[in-house]
Amino acid sequence: MVTAGVGEHVPFASPQPGWAEQDPADWWKACGLAVRQALSRSGLRGADIGCVGFSGQMHGAVLLDAQGAVIRPALIWCDQRTGAQAAALARAPGTAHIIEWTLNPPLTNFTLTKLLWVRETEPSNWARVRRLLLPKDYVRYRLTGEFAIDVADASGTLLLDVAARQWSARMLAETGIDAELLPALYESPEICGRISSAGAKATGLAEGTPVVAGAGDQAAGAVGMGIVRRGAVSVTIGTSGVVFAATDRPALDPRGRLHTFCHALPGRWHVMGVTQAAGLSLRWFRDRFGAGPEDGRDPYDRLVAEAETAPAGAEGLLWLPYLMGERTPHCDPGARAALTGLSLSHSRAHVIRAILEGVAFSLKDSFTIFDEMEVPVEQIRLGGGGARAPLWRQIQADIYNHGVQLLEAEEGAAFGAAILAGVGAGNWSSVEEACTQAVRVTREIAPNSETAAHMARRYLAYRQLYPALKAAFAAG
Repeated sequence: MVTAGVGEHVPFASPQPGWAEQDPADWWKACGLAVRQALSRSGLRGADIGCVGFSGQMHGAVLLDAQGAVIRPALIWCDQRTGAQAAALARAPGTAHIIEWTLNPPLTNFTLTKLLWVRETEPSNWARVRRLLLPKDYVRYRLTGEFAIDVADASGTLLLDVAARQWSARMLAETGIDAELLPALYESPEICGRISSAGAKATGLAEGTPVVAGAGDQAAGAVGMGIVRRGAVSVTIGTSGVVFAATDRPALDPRGRLHTFCHALPGRWHVMGVTQAAGLSLRWFRDRFGAGPEDGRDPYDRLVAEAETAPAGAEGLLWLPYLMGERTPHCDPGARAALTGLSLSHSRAHVIRAILEGVAFSLKDSFTIFDEMEVPVEQIRLGGGGARAPLWRQIQADIYNHGVQLLEAEEGAAFGAAILAGVGAGNWSSVEEACTQAVRVTREIAPNSETAAHMARRYLAYRQLYPALKAAFAAG
């Protein structure tokens, strides 16, 4: 198993407020560059690779014509243009029915609403559509020529019967989506294709190398963190923030505040809460107000160091991190961010600390729902940017009032994709066995009891903000 910290930046466009698009050709170009760099840096040849794993952003919509060409830029996970389509689905066939058929409510982020938007607003483009793929599956199509998807990533389309791990005939019928558009379904560690001659030429991999189905970034990241058994929970802070709990049954929140998806392990599911603008909140502050005087350190390290000079609770300052609407727990694309409690005594440091705490409060909302659903939380493992900064680690331990664990491997979804490929290649008999052997905890951070009690009181105040401001958001 080989993983390499190699990446290529792929830009996204926002032609209008709330829109987010990327050109799939950029993903394919970046894939070729990154794979060649990984092979070069590791000193391996393409023929040395036994199997290829996949991970990538979820919920996107890549639309292909009869020749397999991309019809329009892909609508990606954070695109919010589909409010009208989500609202129409909530009315008919109705949210209750959709949750019954898919275990999830209609949200603007899901792939189905993007399809409906294209069908309704770009009929000439829709008339050309012959295939739908999600982002990572488009890259695999270019590598192998196969149209395939794993059940974990397919769970985020709103077209999958998540409990049965198959496409939902009822949803397809109710929405008029042709089943012929959809790729073949696989379990994440299953081999679903082999590197084609074109794929080999573009990447340096060997023609004929087997390829597994892989998983979306959250399920693959959970595998990479060893979140494969009931009671194991991960909290990953990237652009968005995700609280992910493995379950041995398709657990359901009847109010649809959490996502219930298939896991990347056969016969396993997960529940997942999402904060849209987690790390993005800190990036927004950096981009708008700067990271402080340049001293050679990473800008985010400078921001966190500044926050350390403010006390826990930021002396009454609270940040509501809804810069891009919110999924958990409100399912409200119209929600907006807010900074409340400002006084003349507050400084930049207080604001930055409030942002770090506000993101953790938002993620704690998922734990509150887990309690209601009786989903056990026995261990919490941190990933992403929230695991790298010591202050943010401690803030999370205090706000969750639970010990948090750090892991040896930081590659997250890439490491999980490699584990899935290793299982597909037969290096391990199961994903559980692979995680037992490959995932290692390096440290545990305990909550500070006094600070945790203070943050529990601040969380109660935080919980009052959205209901108090909801009407003002709508009026704006």
